[in-house]
Amino acid sequence: MISIASPVCIAPTGDWCGEGAVWHAAESSLYWTDINRFLIHRLNSLDRSVTTWFFDEPVTSMILTDSDDTLAVTLGSRVILWKPASDERVDQGYRVPGWPNVRSNDARADSRGSLWLGTMRNNVNPDGSAGDAGGTDGFLVRIDPDGAVSEWKRDIGIANTVIWSPDRTRFYFADTLLNEIYVYDYDDASGSIHGERRFFAGFERGNPDGSTVDSLGYLWNCRYGGHCIVRVAPDGSIDQVIEMPVSNITTCTFGGPDLTTLYVTTAGLGTGERLGGGLFAIRTNVQGQPENRFRASGRASVA
Repeated sequence: MISIASPVCIAPTGDWCGEGAVWHAAESSLYWTDINRFLIHRLNSLDRSVTTWFFDEPVTSMILTDSDDTLAVTLGSRVILWKPASDERVDQGYRVPGWPNVRSNDARADSRGSLWLGTMRNNVNPDGSAGDAGGTDGFLVRIDPDGAVSEWKRDIGIANTVIWSPDRTRFYFADTLLNEIYVYDYDDASGSIHGERRFFAGFERGNPDGSTVDSLGYLWNCRYGGHCIVRVAPDGSIDQVIEMPVSNITTCTFGGPDLTTLYVTTAGLGTGERLGGGLFAIRTNVQGQPENRFRASGRASVA
């Protein structure tokens, strides 16, 4: 029987759209973004201090790389490599086709060291205010360590949930606007996906945003507008629904020294909720998976 404690707001940052949470074990820290305010935050889990960096366009996700001092960051228009200690920022090389009408959204690395990036119609105005989402402008690409780019899906409303099963045989991906999460067969040797089928669709509480998969193979999906996180079994059935004290739940990841704390980002823009946009922590007795790393060495140029 799994144990899930009540969520606690540990950083009331008031993010307009908190996203992109990633646990950095070497720093005992959690990084996350505020897309609309063009920010990256870092929570030091040892003393609960929060450090914030400013950027010049939306920041949508962060990925560990093969160097502990460097993170891959997906900005609205491109991918950069960033060193928090010095704030050095250099281009990785990939630029989003269609920017500023299309922007990056969710992204993660696979076990081979490639970066998978999903996109959407840009709904962030130049001043950070909310624009209109919609359409099917999004696509899903894989960016390999040597810089090669391959496209795997088109005609996406909002790309979310880029994550793999512990045995590396399944890849999960969501289209938020369709309220559907898909599962694919994943080939760990070639890094290819095939056999798209619906995994979890039509859940009435909100829409699917970011997800993580625990070490038992259960998917934890954040529900934007749904006040909850739903834990979905490998067969697609609902295992548990975790109630949240705010409306817009955006992404989650496991962290802490034993990977049993679920960190959860939220979006507060337009909700009027006191804790909306805060970072939450949920204690569990379930372990997450260590994050994969993007093999980025040698691919950077001056931004």
